Amino acid sequence: MPTFDAERTALVVVDMQNGFCHPEGSLYAPGSEAVVDDVAALVADARDAGAQVVYTRDVHPPEQFADAHYYDEFEQWGEHVLEGSWDAELVDDLDVRESDHVVEKHTYDAFHQTELDGWLSARGIDDLVFCGTLANVCVLHTAGSAGLRDYRPVLVEDAIGAIEADHREYALDHADWLFGEVTAREEVTFEE
Repeated sequence: MPTFDAERTALVVVDMQNGFCHPEGSLYAPGSEAVVDDVAALVADARDAGAQVVYTRDVHPPEQFADAHYYDEFEQWGEHVLEGSWDAELVDDLDVRESDHVVEKHTYDAFHQTELDGWLSARGIDDLVFCGTLANVCVLHTAGSAGLRDYRPVLVEDAIGAIEADHREYALDHADWLFGEVTAREEVTFEE
């Protein structure tokens, strides 16, 4: 049963936004909506113990990929979570507070060209507990990037959404094999 020192741990909530989790969202996946309650429970547990809570938001300026050489998410997914849109906002069911850190990212990886690594390092955080969506896209790429930076990435399997169940299974197996750990929500304990 993994135990986390609240002073050295952050809960990373990946992309729990209207565009992915709400039925009217541009890239809605029922599997993303299905984990909102589990994510909210993890947030409450982490916060009660004094662990940091980090939310990532996938946000794209409308012109982001206009001059792209190769990487073009709009070509892959269509326009989604546009800057300033309702789609890009975190779902209302999550208790986002001023004390939480919100990272605005423009790729699948929340460490890529953001302040996240410096923010975590400045606070002495070593362990990252991951939940959110999508398992095989932003969760996998951000958790993998964390592992490469020598954080301990732990993915909470029943608090991670996906488009298809096999996408989730693949991502969790890959993370467990290559760079991190996988656990169930009921196994996660934050120590004050």
